[in-house]
Amino acid sequence: MQNDALAGAKTGVTIPPVERQRLHDTVVDHLRRFIVEGVIEPGSKLNERELCEMLGISRTPLREAFKVLAAEGLIVISPNRGASVYTMSEAELREMFELMSGLEAFSGELACERITAEEIAEIKALHYAMLACRAQNDLPGYYSRNQAIHDKINEAARNSALRQTYVSVNRRLQALRFRSNFAPSKWDRAIHDHNDMLEALDARDGKRLAAILRSHLLQKRDAVLAVGLEQPAPAANLLA
Repeated sequence: MQNDALAGAKTGVTIPPVERQRLHDTVVDHLRRFIVEGVIEPGSKLNERELCEMLGISRTPLREAFKVLAAEGLIVISPNRGASVYTMSEAELREMFELMSGLEAFSGELACERITAEEIAEIKALHYAMLACRAQNDLPGYYSRNQAIHDKINEAARNSALRQTYVSVNRRLQALRFRSNFAPSKWDRAIHDHNDMLEALDARDGKRLAAILRSHLLQKRDAVLAVGLEQPAPAANLLA
């Protein structure tokens, strides 16, 4: 399964040349993307030789990147067994989404008190770009803009302690949040929620935005449970 995933990645995922100046961050970003978008599936062992060939790097920067992803909870490094993608249990998934729904709700409440008109305009631009990706059936593009919207709402809350916790928890849930959009009906429901989010932001209605965000995250939890924790990504969407 792992070899097939990497073979698909070699032919379907565009990887820009890795510049030495930002080698570490670039390798981490590529591996995180592979995990989030399901190129490398939950439970899969990470093949160092194939990843080095794909990224055009030696094993030293790859192993350094593994340490970062292990600290983020995305992979597990076992003595004598190497690294593999972390598989979240159903109980852990439920707890993490419950926590994330609270963090998102609190972010929305604070953002409505502190967000600027310029920041709302940026979020609206991302929303329209997200709609364009939906029209093109571009799931990775849709997801990246979707996540940027949530991220900007969290940043607009202007609470550094909240920001730190949000980023840490969200990294562990990104692959599952991506998976929650596999069904077109889920995409469309998410877009409806995002329309409501924009209305609440415009009105600076913190209680309404908090309620929308909490419900939005719990719906994602239910969508993930419905398709299964280890459901692979549709190849046509992922590698487009």
